[in-house]
Amino acid sequence: MPAHPSILKAGTDVRPPAEAARRIIAGARRYFFSHGFRGVTMDDLAAELGMSKKTLYAHFESKMALLRAVMDDKLSAVEADLEQALQEAGGSFPERLQALLSCMRMHTEEIGAAYVRDVRREAPELFAQVQQRRRELIQRFFGKLIQDGRKARHDPQGYPPR
Repeated sequence: MPAHPSILKAGTDVRPPAEAARRIIAGARRYFFSHGFRGVTMDDLAAELGMSKKTLYAHFESKMALLRAVMDDKLSAVEADLEQALQEAGGSFPERLQALLSCMRMHTEEIGAAYVRDVRREAPELFAQVQQRRRELIQRFFGKLIQDGRKARHDPQGYPPR
């Protein structure tokens, strides 16, 4: 379970994710990221997912509510993948740094420029929340790595000081 609170505000128009909702979020994520937010309609998503618009709206009150769920899902995935990257990386600072950078690159490359532009224009409040959460994740993971690297430099068993 992610260590951060959801970026979705309490009492929003998103229902708890059931299997169908998770499928909708995953499909919307792929479609939004590749086509942009403005370039995708609920009709497009329904056709892509092989379901009716009624089913989409049964889980998400609006396209904006679906966008919030997609962003929450993405941030949760980034956080989980950063955790996993650190756990699977070797113990050295360069190995851990490379693991974090590779993870961030993978997640960044998934998102198309049109999507970022559209969210910035169409949902500036959500965009700001996502940017804040992204900064927090970077500070948390890279900050800890830097702190650990500094400690290792002063540890006689760690890296020798220069």
